[in-house]
Amino acid sequence: MTSMRLLKLNSVIYSIFAIAILLTSCKERSKSNSNTIAMGNTVTNVPTPKKQLSQEFKDYWYNGNAEITSYHLEQARYGEIRKGNAVMIYVTEPFLPDAQVKADNNNKRNIPVLKLNSTKNYITGIYPYSIMTSSFYPVHDNQHALKLSFSSQEWCGHVYAQLNNKDHFEMMSNSYFQSEGDQQYQLDKAHLENEIWNKIRVNPSNLPIGEISMIPSLEFTRLSHKEFKAYKAITSLTEVDGIRTYKINYPQLERTLKINFENRFPYVVESWTDTYYDGFGNNKKLLTSKATRINRITTPYWQKNSNNDLSLRDSLGL
Repeated sequence: MTSMRLLKLNSVIYSIFAIAILLTSCKERSKSNSNTIAMGNTVTNVPTPKKQLSQEFKDYWYNGNAEITSYHLEQARYGEIRKGNAVMIYVTEPFLPDAQVKADNNNKRNIPVLKLNSTKNYITGIYPYSIMTSSFYPVHDNQHALKLSFSSQEWCGHVYAQLNNKDHFEMMSNSYFQSEGDQQYQLDKAHLENEIWNKIRVNPSNLPIGEISMIPSLEFTRLSHKEFKAYKAITSLTEVDGIRTYKINYPQLERTLKINFENRFPYVVESWTDTYYDGFGNNKKLLTSKATRINRITTPYWQKNSNNDLSLRDSLGL
């Protein structure tokens, strides 16, 4: 009789233990979602479903041309406003995700991207600044920018930074400053300020709104000597007289960026302002950099490299 009771008791204990394991297992599964796959200690983000491209989008961005827009620039640097020019070059191209470069050939693994090459040129006293930022953003608007790169050249030296979208954001930064020399590290994924300029042109209705985590632009972070990381950002989207304004405020950085763009396709960026404390020591003050549109043309610029094509620069006011 005692043996039977012990056998039943062991059976009950085993059943309770099995149920507990099942409940725990289900609870752990509920923490995951369809956009995340757990692989050992590595979490890989899976792109969300592709957004379908409208015929309007295809006709504009896949007609064999690039879009080039020029801007009058007033750039804060060393506590003063410098006059110069800015140019935004948008073009679609195939991107090879494994090598993180433009694809030379057709490949089923290629990802179609809208690339933005953004340049700034201005003078600080006797010497010039030349800045370029590139961002590669999927036209299907289903994941973060695949790659960012930034370079700045001036007479003191040059600076380069690059972000690659892999299992994490892989960062590389090189500088002539001792304290900011060759660096490589990982960042957790977050919204990227640099990709916002692409998202506006692809799908502004999908811009992130509210209090979010955002990694500031490579240009701002590098030239202001701030830490590469995500900061709290408060974002909003408003519209007045046919112009939408996307606003990003970084409380910790005391910086506010406003991007003004047309409310209809192809959502051309008309202007922007960037307000922050600029300069060092006694020259540090709250200043606002500004850019206003001069002109926009569409052309296969890579074919316009003869002296006869110089007139195109005149049309851009450059």
